[in-house]
Amino acid sequence: MNAVGIDVSKGKSMVSVMRPLGEVVSKPFTVRHTGSELKELADCLKSLDGETRVIMEHTGRYYEPVAQFLHDAGLYVSAVNPKLIKDYGNNSLRKVKTDKADSKKIAKYGLDNWVELRQYASMDTIRYQLKTLNRQCNLYTKTKTMMKNNLIALLDQTYPGVNALFDSPVREDGTQKWVDFVAPFWHVDCVRGMSLTAFTERYRKWCKRHGYHFSSDKAAEIHAGAKEQIAVMPKDDLTKRLIRQAIDSLNAVSKTVEQLKAEMLKLSAQLPEYPVVMEMRGVGDSLGPQLMAEIGDVTRFARRSSITSFTGVDPGADQSGGHEAKSVPTSKSGPPELRKALFLVMDCLLKTMPQDDPVYQFMDKKRAEGKPYLVYMTAGANKFLRIYYGRVKEYLAKLEESSDPVSYQQYV
Repeated sequence: MNAVGIDVSKGKSMVSVMRPLGEVVSKPFTVRHTGSELKELADCLKSLDGETRVIMEHTGRYYEPVAQFLHDAGLYVSAVNPKLIKDYGNNSLRKVKTDKADSKKIAKYGLDNWVELRQYASMDTIRYQLKTLNRQCNLYTKTKTMMKNNLIALLDQTYPGVNALFDSPVREDGTQKWVDFVAPFWHVDCVRGMSLTAFTERYRKWCKRHGYHFSSDKAAEIHAGAKEQIAVMPKDDLTKRLIRQAIDSLNAVSKTVEQLKAEMLKLSAQLPEYPVVMEMRGVGDSLGPQLMAEIGDVTRFARRSSITSFTGVDPGADQSGGHEAKSVPTSKSGPPELRKALFLVMDCLLKTMPQDDPVYQFMDKKRAEGKPYLVYMTAGANKFLRIYYGRVKEYLAKLEESSDPVSYQQYV
């Protein structure tokens, strides 16, 4: 047995090759992430006597090109959760943290867990693109929140409370009514400086131009409210320019977020599990693609408990002798993006309260027992994942068994 431990970093990796009983086949050496050097590494590993398995941590995105290249070259590659490597072999009082030591540690882990190593299966193009889009969408969503807060902070000095005048949802192009409103009415003096009749007429034309519903009562409410507001910053060109720049930045990011969501929905619709996932309660056009992006192919999980462990919502255990903890935090070892999406699904279920949904029933039961918010939310996420796993895997198995394509409606 040849265990190849690879400690991956940006642009290069440290490689160690070991055999049972501590036999060192090759001392640690560096390989750059170029086609020529990776090909040379693959040829070298394939020439070794006996069975060879490559073990690496799936951290970030640096490992993916290496794993993909070696997998395509015909080598057995196993990408291991970094937490397993971190917790392995901590039997020394002296802490050594170098790339060479880490590559040896990964190789030793592979030898000690040879039978349990799972072979790396590269994502197909659609799943890879979907996951990348989701990570980009999360990044731009955070930026959108920052831009929104920045605009509100500026408006609090020129037109306090203007962001709360309208509650219209975000449009497909990312625009919002209150953001469109503050473009022409960026200062309280832009409203209260006119008579009620003049403002109502201008507001009516603005609504018609932007496709919003007009109400004279709303115009009167806005005009009356503006008279009570106190502006800190003056109504001048500098203030106007600052607010216009903030509006343009927010609209640009909002448009990007909506475009990414639309592309994610198109991509996820091409996956076989799409109809099953979208039929689940609490899942919509936004959360459905996020779940499929982060969970990936469920067939790679051997059992229901595997998918909950991967996500990090599995219940822990803390028992020793007469001590047994009643409440143990979850591992949170999986992608935080997936846990966030799951909590949003649970929040949707709590708001809609579908009485016939097993996940909501389970959460409602835990809530009635007096469990804290995070406890019943996490328990609901665990329950949801198990149902997700069962439904998707059963449907995919039916698709494989059928000689003719089976639609989801026929399956149901």
